[in-house]
Amino acid sequence: MQVYKVGGAVRDALLGLPVKDIDWVVVGASPDELIQQGYQAVGQDFPVFLHPETKEEYALARTERKKGQGYHGFECYYAPDVTLEEDLIRRDLTINAMAMNEQGDVFDPYGGQQDIEARLLRHVSDAFREDPLRVLRVARFAARLAHLDFVVAEQTQSLMRSMVESGELGALTPERVWMEFSRGLMEGDAVVFIQTLRECGALKILLPEVEALYGVPQSEFWHPEIDTGIHNEMVLVQAMKNNAALEIRWACLLHDIGKGLTPKAKWPSHKGHELAGVEPTRIICERWKVPKKTKQLALLATKWHGQFHKAFELTSEEIWKVLEGCDALRQAERFEQLISVSQYDSQGRMGYEESDYPQADFWRKALKKVKTLEVGKVVALGFVGKELKEQINRQRIALIEEMQHDTDNDG
Repeated sequence: MQVYKVGGAVRDALLGLPVKDIDWVVVGASPDELIQQGYQAVGQDFPVFLHPETKEEYALARTERKKGQGYHGFECYYAPDVTLEEDLIRRDLTINAMAMNEQGDVFDPYGGQQDIEARLLRHVSDAFREDPLRVLRVARFAARLAHLDFVVAEQTQSLMRSMVESGELGALTPERVWMEFSRGLMEGDAVVFIQTLRECGALKILLPEVEALYGVPQSEFWHPEIDTGIHNEMVLVQAMKNNAALEIRWACLLHDIGKGLTPKAKWPSHKGHELAGVEPTRIICERWKVPKKTKQLALLATKWHGQFHKAFELTSEEIWKVLEGCDALRQAERFEQLISVSQYDSQGRMGYEESDYPQADFWRKALKKVKTLEVGKVVALGFVGKELKEQINRQRIALIEEMQHDTDNDG
């Protein structure tokens, strides 16, 4: 029985990156042998075992043969006669198809070290095409390693394009797609994740609403970058720079979806794009079974980001309408996230990347001000039902007006 570190642990060690998770492969053993040594069986689709002491995962060397569509469409074979080379060849990229023994010797039958030197993400074999999820995985690795100048090899790009054209991305489950999106958007350079999917045609299949933004012009006065798709990428860059949470990054990606629906005759104006984008945003989130919290932020950001920008132009009634529409009093943390999305939207423009966004403090002050209202005192006046709600709202609007007056005097 021989044991090897494999995959990401070997790759990251050779790249000088922190090794987070270690995967092990066992060659020349059977499930019974591992169980007899105290390993605990946990794998469902193929034999994976937990080490009796470290609890790290050990998988038996295996081969896979395609038998159906999608992520689970594989027939797995494992036995003591499966070699290390046979196990490694089923992996996605050469830089993930290396192994290391206990003495630190690297086994690299498919040129992973060479591709590390060349900074290439290259598929191991033509078996890559058997799993459509690998298209998204490559995009994720491109985003993770972009800071080290890794790029997708030309032959791998070509293979990914042919896989997209074959239509098998349609066999992926929403859960798997969302998992890759949620990981890809949190990588070191999330924009590269989107760009890589776009280059192979996958973005047009998975998020056609985002793909539709490229080539759509905006007013050069407000958007010197002009192209809405480029603006979208720039907004995501701002979210990355600020280490924003996944919910914020997803909202940034979708916030301008409505601009893709503007009739060409109205270009470069996109009046009303906020409301126009709400239903498409809902459809996208339902398509990929996006978690409720993430979906809600995206919907609110799409609907209200334009109003956030106009903070200093709005009436006190309009400001209350935004606060009420965002449920800011009860969801203060989410409201802060909405402020962030709006700020990144403003700074995600050519020449505005380092500009201030005074609207952020304005909205914080507005929320703080309406929170000072003592609702109990209003109730004590004897108002009930609809009249009570109207009276409370009138007093909140009056507080906002007071804040606006103070802000004008401070200015």
